[in-house]
Amino acid sequence: MSVWMRVCPLEEIPRLGSRVVQTGNGDIAVFRNGTDEVFALRDQCPHKGGPLSQGIVHGCRVACPLHGMVIELESGSAVAPDEGRVRTFPAKVEN
Repeated sequence: MSVWMRVCPLEEIPRLGSRVVQTGNGDIAVFRNGTDEVFALRDQCPHKGGPLSQGIVHGCRVACPLHGMVIELESGSAVAPDEGRVRTFPAKVEN
């Protein structure tokens, strides 16, 4: 059984941006893309640990602000030729 956490109204997440949720197990970045889809990832790039929440969102990807590693928002996987993965979390918009 999944336990959902209310984060905020969709409008409080900037389009093509993110909002950080602090948890006892590390920060989670909640992203909103240009078509109002939401995604949640651990806020730590697999390359050097950069804050993905400060990266540039384009389509369904985010580029790490430190070295430009591109991460797929849905899967958490790095885009080739880079390698690595960041933990993803289920996200949804209600009402």
